[in-house]
Amino acid sequence: MTGPVTATPARIALVGNPNCGKTALFNALTGARQKVANYAGVTVERKEGEITAASGRRIRVLDLPGTYSLRARSPDEAVTRDAVLGQLAGETPPDVVVCVADATNLRLVLRLVLELKAVGRPLILALNMYDIAQRQGLKIDLEGLSQAIGAPIVTTVATRRRGIEDLVAKVEEVLRTQPSVQVSRWQTPDAATIKNAHSQAQAIMRAHVRPPEHPDTLTGRIDGVLLHPVWGMGLLLILLFFMFQAVFTGAAPAMTLIDQGFGELAALISTALPPGLLRGLIADGIIAGVGSVLVFLPQILILFFFIILLEDSGYMARAAFLMDKIMGGAGLHGRAFIPLLSSFACAIPGIMSTRVIDNRRDRLTTILIAPLMTCSARIPVYTLIIGAVVPQKTLWGFASLQGLVMFGLYAAGIASALGVSLAMRKVFWRGVSEPFMMELPTYKAPDPLNVARSLWIRGKMFVQRAGRVILPLMILVWFLSTFPYAPVGAAGPAIHHSLAGMIGHALAPIFAPIGFNWQMTVALIPGMAAREVAVAALGTVYAVGGGAAGSLAASLHQSWSLASGLAFLAWYVFAPQCVATLAVVRRETNSWLWPVVMFAYMISLAYAAAFIVYQAAVALGAG
Repeated sequence: MTGPVTATPARIALVGNPNCGKTALFNALTGARQKVANYAGVTVERKEGEITAASGRRIRVLDLPGTYSLRARSPDEAVTRDAVLGQLAGETPPDVVVCVADATNLRLVLRLVLELKAVGRPLILALNMYDIAQRQGLKIDLEGLSQAIGAPIVTTVATRRRGIEDLVAKVEEVLRTQPSVQVSRWQTPDAATIKNAHSQAQAIMRAHVRPPEHPDTLTGRIDGVLLHPVWGMGLLLILLFFMFQAVFTGAAPAMTLIDQGFGELAALISTALPPGLLRGLIADGIIAGVGSVLVFLPQILILFFFIILLEDSGYMARAAFLMDKIMGGAGLHGRAFIPLLSSFACAIPGIMSTRVIDNRRDRLTTILIAPLMTCSARIPVYTLIIGAVVPQKTLWGFASLQGLVMFGLYAAGIASALGVSLAMRKVFWRGVSEPFMMELPTYKAPDPLNVARSLWIRGKMFVQRAGRVILPLMILVWFLSTFPYAPVGAAGPAIHHSLAGMIGHALAPIFAPIGFNWQMTVALIPGMAAREVAVAALGTVYAVGGGAAGSLAASLHQSWSLASGLAFLAWYVFAPQCVATLAVVRRETNSWLWPVVMFAYMISLAYAAAFIVYQAAVALGAG
């Protein structure tokens, strides 16, 4: 390394289509020196890292969300557009824009390159996955393509760190030689401009990219199976089935260790501190509440591990193609798949990404059914109740009964979303949905380092959520479960005389027909803040009330019937237990009508489903 380190680092922004390997390139550039947060006012992730070039220059690298155009038809694309244009509040514009392209599929990215060139920022095109393009026999005229787009080109293989030093060197060269010139005013392109840019991109493609003389047929043969309407769907269901089996069987040892660790910590606190409020707050409030949620971290990591593998390998886009046919039959717009897929992680970004749907009625339909997708916040609820009331049995010699129940809950959420969508299309608004068009990325081996880093980020976010959201709510639940003290000579556990006990007993008649006891009812109230908080609330309530020795699952196994547990699961398939989601619906629709409609129909479905499940289970002798 030579030369002094500059005081003010230069800023480069990575831009590109989805599935182009942009994040892998970001990871190859920055390694562990990166920070993840959210942009102000939105749930879009902000990733930034810092590198030091060979000359000693410090360079900050911003990984922007994937986009096909600067038209910004989604929150992610709006962040990318505003970052490139220098319009993000509190953000300086990038000194250099690096457009990352999948070298095997340049058709769409060239239009984005032309839009970025028109902005006026210094531009570099990074042709990623160049080794795959060469292996497929693609002939890319790098010099001619560079002249056609008016920007230098660097070839990279991010997963193997090839071309990284060349890219950094090219960034430094551009910083020295090309001034950043902002256009006087950016105008969102109209249909004619888009068509012209598309034609220009196609002409560049024809002139400088020659398809292979002997096309690779392996991808076509694989897609012939994976995209088959029968075999492809069957394989997708089998994959999901084994994924949820792994969530239970693979996570069990780690969950046991975490559960034992929190149990020993609570016992240590109980031994070290004298009886009183402080011991009760720490052992029964904080440790029992937060610990009852963190114990599910291994299962969440396993689920995200599979999701990351599916995304990085290119199979997730194939799953979207298969599911689009089913959604079209339910009257859903083709573009609805991406928001609904996002809702499996959290309904909030899923609802926000419905902005890609132009038709207002189609967009409203997608918004209203997005919370029915089984978000990650439901996992602690599902796994706790399943582990407590569903027997640990093996069916057919290989299938876990608990995993089958989890698979059924996910399937119930998807089926109910499709059913509600179909009802809305038939009853409230009719019309034909537009076809869904998407690019199928090239199959590629996931980068182990990228998978590990993504898992680390997801796990850290889950733990931070436990600290920011669950901890203060558990202190509140502990307070409600402790005060006021039971009067002298009162019968029964003291918690029955607390504020939580009073609230639970007052609401008990409403929930008695669906099999909920007063502790379940109390847990629903703080659970409105976030679904997983219901688990922590149960942990605190049963800890204060003196539940069964051992884990929370042991207390529930002793206190709940199978019928009540199944009814609670049915409730959480539908219940709108997340105030933040309702707030986002209010913001996205600019009306209180639709949050009210969402809450009303979901709470009605939740009560009806829990009632049917409970009464049927009792009738079958499971009460």
